[in-house]
Amino acid sequence: MRILVTGGAGFIPSHLCEVLLADGHEVVAVDNFITGHHRNLATLLPNPRFAFVEADVTKALPVSGRFDRVYHMASPASPIDYVQLPFETLYCGSDATRIALDRCRQDGARFFLASTSEVYGDPLVHPQPETYWGNVNSIGPRSVYDEAKRFAEAVTMAYHRYHGVQTRIVRIFNTYGPRMRENDGRVMPAFISQALRRQPLTVFGDGLQTRSFCFVDDNVRGLIGLMESGLSEPCNIGNPHEMTMLQLAEYINEYTGNTAGIVHKPLPTDDPTQRKPIIDRARANFGWEPQVSFAEGIERTVAYFRGIVAV
Repeated sequence: MRILVTGGAGFIPSHLCEVLLADGHEVVAVDNFITGHHRNLATLLPNPRFAFVEADVTKALPVSGRFDRVYHMASPASPIDYVQLPFETLYCGSDATRIALDRCRQDGARFFLASTSEVYGDPLVHPQPETYWGNVNSIGPRSVYDEAKRFAEAVTMAYHRYHGVQTRIVRIFNTYGPRMRENDGRVMPAFISQALRRQPLTVFGDGLQTRSFCFVDDNVRGLIGLMESGLSEPCNIGNPHEMTMLQLAEYINEYTGNTAGIVHKPLPTDDPTQRKPIIDRARANFGWEPQVSFAEGIERTVAYFRGIVAV
């Protein structure tokens, strides 16, 4: 197939492009590098079935030819990004989603929206099934991301219902692995970078808030599985193995031999207190569940960060 991936120079999308190419497809990636990085394309550019276009997908998709699949992965996706790039985040969820959906309607392509567990907000239901409507502060500092993704889901379902576009919606839970940005503000790169520099790890609040971490290889398998399934309703992709931030910090310090310990800082506004996916829908519809152990995922992620973190 011929496949378009928006945000292709980003963390998860670059891994997605790699697997799609390995599966024999032709891939065109579009990115403007506001959060993506050129080094993420290093293994992709030599492939004759890969093409890259530098462009802002919130304004247009300047790519020619018909596509069979469109993965709309473009969006800033970390707490630092929400503060520094609020409008870019909003427009990726609104304008860029509509533009990509219009292209799918024109081409007869299947559309894939990368949504997020952030649509659940600070959940009052735990763990989170796709049927949960969420607890989101629509005017809080995180709302530019949360509400952009909620709107993106709404417009995706409207194109599905009223224009007959084949659509898929994934709600991605915390994902980690090589190619994460060192300074993107998410907990995994923050902890690993601090540990490698022999600094104390910054834990916000009491550290008892939880997350569930999925290795990027498992995530990408889930994305492709969902795209090629018959499921049009939103689908969680994440690892149900839940841990507190204190447990994660202690694990990273022990793994890296960092003896600097932990420091506590105030909890950011609207930071979710717990996050854990129910993945029954993915299991039932396309047989997906995580396979990479936490220990292996951390080993591979720390190895990557040893190559990019200045110590």
